[in-house]
Amino acid sequence: MAFHYVRAQRDQVLLLPVCMADWLEEGHLAWFVIDVVGQLDTRALHARHRNDGAGRPAYDPDMMLALLLYAYANGMRSSRRMEAACRTDAAFRVISAGLVPDHATFARFVVDHEAAMEGLFVSGLRLCAAAGLVDLSTVAIDGTKMAANASLRANHSIEWVHAAVGALMAATVASEEAEAASPGAACDPMSAAEIRGAGARLARLKAAQAQIEAEDAAAAEARAGRDHTAAREAQAGRRVRGRKPAEAHAALARAEADVAAARAKAQARAQRRAARQAAAQAAGRRLGGFAPGPDRNLAQAEAALGKARQAAAKATPTPRRQANVTDADSRIMKTRRGFIQGYNAQAAVDANQIVVAQMVSQDANDVALLAPMLKILEDSITAGAISDAVRKILADAGYWSDDNARLEGDLLIATLKDWKQRKAAREAGTTTGEPTTGEPPADASTLEAMEHRLRTAEGAAAYAKRSSTVAPVFGNHKANRNFPGFRRRGLSAVRAEWAFMNLSHNMGKLFDHWTPGSLSLA
Repeated sequence: MAFHYVRAQRDQVLLLPVCMADWLEEGHLAWFVIDVVGQLDTRALHARHRNDGAGRPAYDPDMMLALLLYAYANGMRSSRRMEAACRTDAAFRVISAGLVPDHATFARFVVDHEAAMEGLFVSGLRLCAAAGLVDLSTVAIDGTKMAANASLRANHSIEWVHAAVGALMAATVASEEAEAASPGAACDPMSAAEIRGAGARLARLKAAQAQIEAEDAAAAEARAGRDHTAAREAQAGRRVRGRKPAEAHAALARAEADVAAARAKAQARAQRRAARQAAAQAAGRRLGGFAPGPDRNLAQAEAALGKARQAAAKATPTPRRQANVTDADSRIMKTRRGFIQGYNAQAAVDANQIVVAQMVSQDANDVALLAPMLKILEDSITAGAISDAVRKILADAGYWSDDNARLEGDLLIATLKDWKQRKAAREAGTTTGEPTTGEPPADASTLEAMEHRLRTAEGAAAYAKRSSTVAPVFGNHKANRNFPGFRRRGLSAVRAEWAFMNLSHNMGKLFDHWTPGSLSLA
């Protein structure tokens, strides 16, 4: 019995020429990407190419950018996978019109146009603004730790780096001498493997060495400044203000300075009493009052010095400063799942989850990054030709400080973690559970004033939008598109990669509102 099927006729010769436009439906993402690239300002991509006809022609930068955007939109960053997709994937073949750039071409394109990525991000932001997607009524700022293309085990001390540099230089010299002695002779395969890529490894080792030396110099300069301040205050009989150092030997130096200050103050007090006593004797009268007893401040400072000496004697040696020899710009970052070697990636996200500003930092803590992010946000809005003003800025407790709370703008910064903030709001509210009303008290501190604003109905409602505004953007990067970290190495490289990630995210938001032929900056 014969079955009735629609069978694949693989040996059927096509009777008409193939039209690639028929391969994809009208609303396909590939057509959107082509439209987007046609509207982006790509002059920086073309500027580095010759226009005199000399040399082999390069692939059209607009086509390469469209391929990259489509790849990132589908969670693909591997240049080899992109090359393979240009051979087998209909959408890639439509974008490239059947051309197949090899993986090295994709990789070189990303490296060569690193400096243009920030401009492309701003150009994409202008497209979103022209489409009416940018809503600056609330902007949430947050950071996420992104893994570097390096291992925690690649952190080494300056002594290890010096030894590695010496060994690499010696291996290179030995190989060159052997080649000079017997040109054309087969070299030792182990030696060849050892020095393969020696230039790149040597550059990374020297970068790590420079980082350690710079950090040591900065630490020495800061220590010298603290010692000078302590000595000056001690001579004046004043104790050094501020929090005592946690490190045992630094705490010992502070305790010694405190004793010197207390002793100088006690001596000055004794000299003043002796002068008064001499004046009284010259006047033929007796100096009144009780004779001074032991100086309590000096006794307390000496007791603290004794404890500091004991702690310094028991303290373990200060760990040697280290740097990562794979990516010297990366830093050890703490996350909820443990420590990673990575970077702190920052984003400012508007009410429609459009990324309006972004940056990458080496700081593990967010508190010093709020002011730079506000400046970058202002610059992005200006460069993106966005006329609206930011009305409210939301930030979590990682950004809290008195100085940040005084920055210009309507800032709502949590003073505690979210769950602690909600608990404090319930405990500080009225017995009926009603929110705080009115302005903060006139004598309230910066912290108390911010907590008062967060407990008001308006402040609580605004801050409640923070996590649902910015967290989905990071979730989209890491979970949906599988971008848990960076592929490239070096601060400038990962900044370009982060800018392109956020550009592709914004274009994904724009795609949801796109109809063919609707994109225009006019």
